[in-house]
Amino acid sequence: MTSELDRARLRAAPAATLPLRVLALAMGIALAGCAAGPDFRSPTLPEGKGYRAGALPEATVATDAPTGDAQRFLDGADVPERWWTAFGNDELDRRVERALAHSPSIASAQAALRQAQENVNASRGSLLPSVDANLGVTRGNQNAVDGNAFTLHNAGVSVGYTLDLFGGVRRGVEAQSALADYQEFQLQGTYLSLAGNVTTASFREASLRGQIQATEEVIKLYDEQLKVVERQHEIGAKSLGDVLAIRTQAATSRALLPSLRQQLGETQNQIAVYLGQFPSEAEFAALELDALDLPREVPLSLPSEVARQRPDIRAAEAQLHRATADLGVATANLYPQITLSGSLGSQARDAGDLFSSGSKVWGIGANLLQPLFHGGTLRAQKRAAEAGLDKAAADYQQTLLGAFQNVSDALRALELDAENLKAQAEAENSASRSLDLVRGQYKEGAASYLQMLDATRQYQQTRIGLIQARAARLADTAALYAALGGGWQGEVGKLAAASVASK
Repeated sequence: MTSELDRARLRAAPAATLPLRVLALAMGIALAGCAAGPDFRSPTLPEGKGYRAGALPEATVATDAPTGDAQRFLDGADVPERWWTAFGNDELDRRVERALAHSPSIASAQAALRQAQENVNASRGSLLPSVDANLGVTRGNQNAVDGNAFTLHNAGVSVGYTLDLFGGVRRGVEAQSALADYQEFQLQGTYLSLAGNVTTASFREASLRGQIQATEEVIKLYDEQLKVVERQHEIGAKSLGDVLAIRTQAATSRALLPSLRQQLGETQNQIAVYLGQFPSEAEFAALELDALDLPREVPLSLPSEVARQRPDIRAAEAQLHRATADLGVATANLYPQITLSGSLGSQARDAGDLFSSGSKVWGIGANLLQPLFHGGTLRAQKRAAEAGLDKAAADYQQTLLGAFQNVSDALRALELDAENLKAQAEAENSASRSLDLVRGQYKEGAASYLQMLDATRQYQQTRIGLIQARAARLADTAALYAALGGGWQGEVGKLAAASVASK
């Protein structure tokens, strides 16, 4: 309410400054007003809940195979900011860092964030008065009978301000700010997903290289066997059927190579795109499975921390915030809107008298707009905003559930990956020993050629299975790091925000 002292000051104010004083007082009243609609409060974070129904083992099983170490889960530990360095490979580190610096997807997310931030700045302008200057010359006559024409010069400044009594403008700014927060978390999510994609694609590349190498080694074994059988066939010791059988096995193994090489080429092309390069310009060193370390200690953040650090959860929360503010805007639109205007200027027939003492003019105006009937539009818009808030709340809950599912799936995968790797290592070791034994027996005539072919085929299958199991364990470890949020709340996240601010 306007105090008696305020009214006294208005009466005593010089006419020239009266419009500005009225506007200043109105701004104070507006800023002291309440904003319509509910105030946003962050959802309650999950506390004390695990990621699975059963107990999590302290560590996975171990085996003597490469990357077969047991992995220990560290409850409550934070995810490293540059978690990909845990795999101990300089080439992998270079790939991820280059992708984060040059990928167009990062540039797109950064631009979207800058756009949202500037929209916030633009919306904040509605909280302040608009000030416009005008200068004009008019030629005409007021009396059409005598036809006497005159020239009127005018110059002045006009001020307009809409009182935000019910907080509609402030809620609009709040909604734009929430949208900017959403874009910031989208940027962090792009960083996280890109790092994960580069890492898992690199593991897939290493796996394919290993499978190609193993297949080539098996083909070499078949070729050696074929030479022996062909010589034996020439002297009548082996039949033509034996020769054709081994040729078939060798050809079948060779048929696997084009598909594996195609997959390798496609994976390398995908990595090049992640790094912001054309496939024809891609330059990166080959990555081998033996050059990668398996992290022995894996952090397992608390559920509440996952909700704070996963970008997709934070983005869903920002959308919830925006929906809450939109409801405030729709509610405020139901109430009156008061617009104040003031002008101060000079008006004269001669340009030389434009700023003389007798040429000053001023004016104050107020406009009240009360919605009466809009065909139910405003009420429908409010109900739509309420439905939008309900949707945003449900989307947030779904995102939270999906995030916990990701973590649970990754933990279960690591357990089973360790068991699978152990079984594959045992199978590969047994198949290798069996092949050596059967080859020796075959040379001595104690084993048939079909037995040797079967032993070779089993060795090939177990060798490739072991390679795939090693790669899967590395990839699922990276998936757990990403599912936990990837450490983007630390310095890396700050660097991401700083890169946007510097544009």
